[in-house]
Amino acid sequence: MIQLCKTCGTSYAAPVEHCKICEDDRQYVPAAGQQWLSDKQLQATHTNKWQLLEKGLLSLNTVPTFAIGQRALLLRTAEGNILWDCIANLDDATKTLIEALGGLKAIAISHPHYYSTMQDWAAAFNAPIYLHADDSAWIMRDSPAITLWNGETQALTQDVQIVRLGGHFAGGSVLHWNHAGGVLLAGDILQVTPGADRVSFMWSYPNMLPLSATAVSTIAARIKPLSFERLYGAFEGQNMLQQAKQNVLASAQHYLTCLRQ
Repeated sequence: MIQLCKTCGTSYAAPVEHCKICEDDRQYVPAAGQQWLSDKQLQATHTNKWQLLEKGLLSLNTVPTFAIGQRALLLRTAEGNILWDCIANLDDATKTLIEALGGLKAIAISHPHYYSTMQDWAAAFNAPIYLHADDSAWIMRDSPAITLWNGETQALTQDVQIVRLGGHFAGGSVLHWNHAGGVLLAGDILQVTPGADRVSFMWSYPNMLPLSATAVSTIAARIKPLSFERLYGAFEGQNMLQQAKQNVLASAQHYLTCLRQ
């Protein structure tokens, strides 16, 4: 039986008392203590909601909100479908819908907080999982589908690549889609702010620990070669539909200016 952490959604293969992800300073253990449930218990009380973000890009997120509450994004390309980031709830309806859309060519994940039940998604759709090797210590369940990549970029198709930005995690990555002006799927490596015209950069979001000037400068330098007009973040509604690259670079400069004051 799979055991899910109710706080972060990470899955474990055997009963455990501690969640390594939550005990790290980038996450947290609730004041009431660690709590768990099985994948079947989650499916009995939750479902997944789908939304078309633009042609070729859909989001799915679990309702009511579970754990961190991130969304997964399904990118449809001529070379196959790619799942970006992961959510814990893989129910029968989701399996049916994805199979009807042609299954999955690959799964790619921005950072360990969203590893979730990636092993079960990979098994259900016979798809490889691409994770940056710098974050391999945070894999809580092994899987033959896991492919660790190194360096700064990993191509998935002719028009889709994973790009390591670092920051939140050493292997923290975004997905770049070279399509119709360019699209960036950012997870919360770049956190879209409520006005949808800025991003911010954090080492720990729940504990409000910022990144250093060096880390943010590195992220900005790795963003500059990419062409993109639109950006989709980790959570529902975090959609930046114009001037996304300009906004990201301006946000980085603003962040650095604030650090120097």
